[in-house]
Amino acid sequence: MKHLQSLAPFAPASRAKNLSVTLMQGVPKIYRKMEANSRIILAFLVFIGLSAGLKAQDKPLQVSSEEQALVVDSLAIMLNREYVFPEKAKEMGDLLRKNLKDGVYKEDTEPGKFGDKLTADLQSVSHDLHLRVMYGPEEIAEYRKQTENADKKAVEEETMKDLGARNFGFKEVKILDGNIGYLKFNSFVDAKYGAPTAAAAMQMMAYTDAIIFDLRDNGGGSPSMIQFITTYLMDDYTHLNTFYWRPTDELQQFWTLPYVPGKIMPKVDVYVLTSNRTFSGAEEFTYNLKNLKRAVIVGEVTGGGAHPVELMIINDNFGISMPKGRAINPITKTNWEGTGITPDYQVAAPAALDKALEVAFDSLMSKTDDPEKKFRYQWGLDGLQAKTNPTKLEEPVMKKYAGVYDIRTITYENGNLYYQREGRPKYRMIPMNETTFMFDEISYFRLKVIVENGKAIALEGLYDNGGTDKNLRTK
Repeated sequence: MKHLQSLAPFAPASRAKNLSVTLMQGVPKIYRKMEANSRIILAFLVFIGLSAGLKAQDKPLQVSSEEQALVVDSLAIMLNREYVFPEKAKEMGDLLRKNLKDGVYKEDTEPGKFGDKLTADLQSVSHDLHLRVMYGPEEIAEYRKQTENADKKAVEEETMKDLGARNFGFKEVKILDGNIGYLKFNSFVDAKYGAPTAAAAMQMMAYTDAIIFDLRDNGGGSPSMIQFITTYLMDDYTHLNTFYWRPTDELQQFWTLPYVPGKIMPKVDVYVLTSNRTFSGAEEFTYNLKNLKRAVIVGEVTGGGAHPVELMIINDNFGISMPKGRAINPITKTNWEGTGITPDYQVAAPAALDKALEVAFDSLMSKTDDPEKKFRYQWGLDGLQAKTNPTKLEEPVMKKYAGVYDIRTITYENGNLYYQREGRPKYRMIPMNETTFMFDEISYFRLKVIVENGKAIALEGLYDNGGTDKNLRTK
C-alpha cells in the first residue's frame, strides 16, 4: 500500500525550490480528477436538488425497462469495482439486481423518481449519505465536455471566474464586541483557487482574542482548504487526516503546511458552529480540531458524511456520486461517517453563535488579570445578555426619559425610544436594564439615563474603551 503526503501550493520565495511539489502532485489520480471537476459535481448536485425532481417538461420523460436494466447493471459493476467498502458494494449490487428482477422499479419510470428509488435502496444498505444516483442529462453533457476538454487553461479560468463570483465561499468576516473574530464561509473551495481570499480573511483575525468559524451552512469541499486554514491555528507540524483510496489502494496524508501567508494564531481560542447541515469537508475541519483539542464545538450534531466522492457517469442521463475513499483520523483511527460530530455544547443551530460568545467571554475573562481586557470582555458579555434576555420598559418610564439633554435628545415614538446627537443620525434605543441602553448600529457606545427623585436629570455616554461623558437635561 502506497503512502502519499499532500503539500501546499504556497511557499516563501526562498523556499520555493525546495518545496516544488504542488498541491496535486503526489495525490492519487482519482483525487486529482475529483478536485479538477468539483465545480461540475457541485453544479450537478445543486441542479438535481439531490435527485428531488426534474426540470419542467412539455412531455414527461420516461425511463424504459431497457434503460433501467442498463443503469442497474452498470451500478452493480461500478460499486463492486470502486465503492470504498467492497462487502457493502456487493450487497448493494445484489439488492439492485434482485429488485429489478422482482419488478420493484416497474412503476418508477419518471427519471427523477427512479434515481430517488435507487438512492434509497443503496442507502438502506450503506447508510452513506454521499452515495446518490442522480438524473441530469445536461449536467452530464457539461461534465463530459469539461473533463474531456483539451483547453485546460480555459477550464481553469472559467472555474476561477465562477468561484470568484461567490467569493470562494466566504460570506462574512468581522470583529465582534470583545475583540472576537467571526468568519462565516459556506464551502471549502480548493486552495489553489481560494487561498488568497482565505488568507485575507484569516489576517482579519490576526489580532483577535478568539475566533468563531461559522460552518452552520457549510456543506464541505476540498481538504486542501481545510489544510490551509488549519495551518493558521497550529504552531507545530501536525497530522490532520488520512484518506484511504480503494481503487488505488493508497493512503494520502494531510498535514499542516510549512508556510501560509501572514500571521499564524496558534494560541487564540477557537470555536466552531455546526448544524445538521454541516457536512463532509466541513465535518472534517470540525472533527480534526475537536480531536486535536484545538477548538470548542457549539451547535447541532453534524450530518455524518466522511467519504470523499467522485461523480461517475452511468449513461447519458444518469450519474452517481461514488464514495471511493474514507477518512482515517490519526487520533481516533476512525471518522464521523453515519454518526456526525457531537458538539461540546449542543444547542439549536440558530442559538449557536450566542452560546459560543457566552462561553468565549467567560473563558477569556477567567484567563486574564488585565483590567482593560476584562472590561472589554464584560462589555461584550453585557451586550450579549441584553440580547438574549431583553428588558421591557413600560410606556410611562420611556416617556419620562424623553427630552433634550444639551446636544443629546431622546424621543418617544411608536412605543420605542430613539437617541440622536446633534447633527448625527437617529438610533433606536435597546434597553439593557431600566436605565442603560445599547444600539445595533454603534456597538462601541451605550447610553445611561441618570435618574434622581424619579426624574431623568442627565445622560451619560459609555464607551467600549472605558471612557464616559455627561450631558445635563435642558428641556
